This record gives sequence, structure tokens and C-alpha cells, in this order.
Amino acid sequence: MLEKIIQSVDSIPAFPLVVHKIMLLITREDYVVTDLVKLIEYDQSITANILKMSNSAYFGSRHKIKTIHDAVVYLGQQNLIHIVQTAGASRFYRKVSGGYVSHAHDLWKHSVAVAIMSQVLAQKVLQRVDPTLYAAALLHDIGKVFLGEYVRDSLPKIEELVEQNGYSFLEGEKEILGIDHAELGGMIALHWNFPEETREGIAYHHQPRSLGSKESLIPWLVYLSDQLCMMVGVDGGVDGLAYRGLEESLTRFNLRGKDLEKSIITFHDLLLEAEDVLNIV
Repeated sequence: MLEKIIQSVDSIPAFPLVVHKIMLLITREDYVVTDLVKLIEYDQSITANILKMSNSAYFGSRHKIKTIHDAVVYLGQQNLIHIVQTAGASRFYRKVSGGYVSHAHDLWKHSVAVAIMSQVLAQKVLQRVDPTLYAAALLHDIGKVFLGEYVRDSLPKIEELVEQNGYSFLEGEKEILGIDHAELGGMIALHWNFPEETREGIAYHHQPRSLGSKESLIPWLVYLSDQLCMMVGVDGGVDGLAYRGLEESLTRFNLRGKDLEKSIITFHDLLLEAEDVLNIV
């Protein structure tokens, strides 16, 4: 089964090339708006989703966005980066079937929620939003999209380990399938040629301490964002809270209970505003 799962990674469709090109272009200080518009419009599916999300209250435009040119002009670089990343990722979540969740929308909602929470925490911890963190948080459960069919068939065995043997769900996946969804997610991110920090944020989002002494904040922030979303009821499916808690995730960022309460309040408001983002899947 493990060999079959690993081989399946090679057949996973490429992450939209246009997204990679857009990300490279908008990080250049001398990019031309018309070139960016042409690049976005090259992918009709992404174009449609960008226009839909651009008018979401979450991205806060005061203008009615009718064209890609309007989106580029009015939204600002950071919002545009987040929208492009979200539009590119959304197509993969439409293929979710069984296993972890009953409906594709549930896993998508959790993924978007974790991405939003990650930016709330980034503002608190880093004093800025972070597009690399956003991408890792948005795609942290991408392994579930492609591991779902195997989990569906093996769920009783995994749940038995969790309920009767004290396993975490991640450990149950590893024991029964030979691989867990975070590890598979890291392999998919490598297949998509994502930057190392993004791959680490996906592959280690349940076990950031496994990176050892390597100083990377992204896996820890994705881990904390994921845990907070599950705690407030926006979970990722049948696994729920069946994971190991890492107390140092708070002390690492010098966060107190009061800080988390404020972050959760801010998160709830933003999630309500992100209705158009949630409804693209």
C-alpha cells in the first residue's frame, strides 16, 4: 500500500504554473501591471476565482472589482498574493471524496481557516503578514486530499489504535498505511517545486519539533494555527483533536491565554467575511 501511495504522487497534476509565474513576477519591484493582468488571464479558472474572491469582505476592497486590472490596482500586493495562492489551491480540494471528511467543502473550510488564523498570529508574532506562511497553512492538509481513499478503507484500524492504544491519529496513519498525511503533503509540495520553507510548514505541521535545532517559525505557526482552528470547532475531519499537544508552541512565541483569546475573536470576524473564499469549493 505504501508503495502505491508514494507512486501516486507522480501522477498528481502540477500546481498551476501560472501561479508560480505570478508569484515570481509580483516580487519584482519593476513589474508592469499589464504584464501581470495578461499572466493571470491566461488561466480562466484562476481568473474567475480571483474575481469572485476579490469582492469578498475579507480582502476589504472599497471598490467593486469587475476586471483583473481592477483587482491588481485596488487590492494591493499582499492581498493579491493571497488570492492567487488560494485560487490555485482551490482546484485540488474539489476532488476530495470520503476518508477524512464527508464533503470537500469541509476540508477546504478548515484549510482556509488555518490560513486566516496563521495571518492573525503572524501579525501578533512577526508584526506582518507572511505569504510563505499563508501558502503553507492553506495547503497544510493537502496530503489528506490524496490519502483520503486509503484512510477510508483503513479507518476502523486507525481509530482502534487511537481509541484503545493511545495513538495520535498521525501515528495511527503511519502504523497502518506506512505514511501519514503530513509526510505525504511534504512529498506533494516537493513534487510541485515549492520553496523549502513552504514544504517544511506542510510536512511538519503536526511535529514541528522534529526539525530539531533548525530555526524555522513557519511549521510552528502552522501547527498552532491548526490546533486553534480545531479547538474552536473548524476541524479537518474524522481525526479531530486526536493529536499530541506541544506546550512549547506558546512559550516559543511568548503567547498567553489572553493573546489566544484575542486572536480567536479576530479570526472569527475574518472567517465570517471570507464567505466568497469558502464558497469557491
